[in-house]
Amino acid sequence: MTSALNTAAFVVGDAALDTLFREARTANTFTDEPVSIDQVREIVALAGLGPTAMNNQPLRVLVVTEESRERLLPLMAEGNREKTASAPLTLVLAADPRFHDRLPEHFPIFPGARDMFEAQPEQREKDAEFNAALQIGYLTIAIRAAGLAAGPMGGFDREGVDREFFAESGWRSLVVMNVGRPGEGAWMERLPRIAFEDAVEVL
Repeated sequence: MTSALNTAAFVVGDAALDTLFREARTANTFTDEPVSIDQVREIVALAGLGPTAMNNQPLRVLVVTEESRERLLPLMAEGNREKTASAPLTLVLAADPRFHDRLPEHFPIFPGARDMFEAQPEQREKDAEFNAALQIGYLTIAIRAAGLAAGPMGGFDREGVDREFFAESGWRSLVVMNVGRPGEGAWMERLPRIAFEDAVEVL
């Protein structure tokens, strides 16, 4: 069902608006059609073009293979376990609190950026999570742009995932996301969205 958006307000057409937003849903079931690493590479590259503070790019992506899926499943909430077991691809999306080590490369216009963040570990953790969350939004849209469906989930044992998968890297898990072609009964009906008047204040 297409919402009553004014298409004339946008520079892309109905097909793109439907694919990215109006017809898109969180997928709960998937077909068994595989998602390739090449597809993931293109999706991550597209999502990486979205803005982050000081170009810090803290999002890190773990592609969960068949071999490692059995390590992940016990750490998922019960209601998310079956859909994760049957998805063709699962990603663990994480924030790298050491993102600042790459700032000399990613933000060369501020030579002191790395040292500034090194001296502020608490602020660095907050910035890593905030900007990685932004990038997860971009990644969700990039997945849809690739003709796939995304099933992001917050119902999992974050500390357990971090111990199991990120003990060496120090990454911090934020979201587990299933990816693939939507299967039968993939969608729930879209729930109400907040009205413009309730969400926006014009001063």
